[in-house]
Amino acid sequence: MAHTYDPTNIFARILRGEIPNKTVLETEHTLAFHDINPAAPVHVLLIPKGAYATFDHFAAEASADEIVDFHRTAASVCALLGIAPGEGYRAITNAGAHGMQEVPHYHLHILGGKVMGPLIQR
Repeated sequence: MAHTYDPTNIFARILRGEIPNKTVLETEHTLAFHDINPAAPVHVLLIPKGAYATFDHFAAEASADEIVDFHRTAASVCALLGIAPGEGYRAITNAGAHGMQEVPHYHLHILGGKVMGPLIQR
């Protein structure tokens, strides 16, 4: 399946500076910022600066530098926010309609600061 990327999505607009954000950390390939509707005391979104729609799109097509930068930035964010090492956190990404993805730009939610409860309700 080919991945299509919509350059008008809100995260693309944030990356272009059209919409402000509360930046936690920015690197060459990654932007981390606070979620505007947090689901936990700590709720940060990490987005690659490249035009990737989903996790599998990013994993398949991003350069090694982009992939390493993204994951190292995630680790730095967890340390900066005091959730790792610590009591722990949850990292979530959603993909497509069945995954309930709301913004068609790959993003990783990092949530912490409380017990998160079960991952999926059965």
